[in-house]
Amino acid sequence: MSDPYFFGYGSLVNRATHGYGEARRARLGGWRREWRYTSHRAGPFLTAVPCALSEIEGLVAMVPGADWRALDLRESGYARLPLGAALHVEGALNAATQIYAVPAADAVSPAEKQPILLSYIDVVIQGYLREYGAEGVARFFATTDGWDAPVLNDRAAPLYPRHQPLTPAERALVDTHLAVLGARIVAP
Repeated sequence: MSDPYFFGYGSLVNRATHGYGEARRARLGGWRREWRYTSHRAGPFLTAVPCALSEIEGLVAMVPGADWRALDLRESGYARLPLGAALHVEGALNAATQIYAVPAADAVSPAEKQPILLSYIDVVIQGYLREYGAEGVARFFATTDGWDAPVLNDRAAPLYPRHQPLTPAERALVDTHLAVLGARIVAP
């Protein structure tokens, strides 16, 4: 029996946030990303949602020994779903692959939207920049919905547990894309 794989499309694209081996770049057809609010926590989750006309990039990596416990704990609040033929992995891969996504039934529409952590966005964008370059970063922003939520500028004291230091150029890239989207940046 071969070890299973997962498809990461957010912070899991940043290899500095995990130690999962055999990571490969991949594209997944029929999905988009969305900042989704749930009853599981105050702030939004970055999740994947089915969308027939979209495609997202990410990383596929092996779950050693099929031991999902650590990854399930990291991805608490998400459901793990099997993926099929819409997944295209560099170098080909013939193994069972799953994706973490927040179930639509868990989505809520809060009266007041809590902010997205900028330290979280920074980690995700750093990963996309390293894997897919500036064009991949642009595709990330173009295939992600929910940017009407405020963004908390927590860079001075990051709240995201897997935050990473960014170079000035990486910070500028994130800031430029958020400005183009018209994101509302709020102070802590």
